[in-house]
Amino acid sequence: MKAMQKGFTLIELVVVIVILGILAATALPKFVDLSSDARKSVIKGVSGSMTSANAMIYAKAQAAGTLGAAGSPATVTISGASVSVEYGFANSAAELAKVMDLTPPGDFDSAAVPAEIQMKKAPTPASCKVAYTKATASAAPSYVITDGGC
Repeated sequence: MKAMQKGFTLIELVVVIVILGILAATALPKFVDLSSDARKSVIKGVSGSMTSANAMIYAKAQAAGTLGAAGSPATVTISGASVSVEYGFANSAAELAKVMDLTPPGDFDSAAVPAEIQMKKAPTPASCKVAYTKATASAAPSYVITDGGC
């Protein structure tokens, strides 16, 4: 008389675990929303782009000897765009946006508040932005990221 099999073989268990893993891997993206993390990363990238663009503007203004000052900004032309500068740096975030590659342009707003670049498609655009403080005679410009509403 044959003994009755009790339980599962190791192969059967491994096959079931593999099938469950495949199902979990295909179903997980439907339940996890990573768009907020993506928008936060984009805003951090915009901040880096602002810093780089301003460094390029400063170098061009320094080379041309047109640094400008408070109340009497100068103009620097970069890639066909005229940028207003004070102390060699862009006068506002809207001026910086002229030389930045904000793609797609419909996702960003630099006109609503000239001192910041907002992400339009965020749930709260006013809380998903990079605020720009222009340079003064004694301080370089600053960039403040707000990503609570992304």
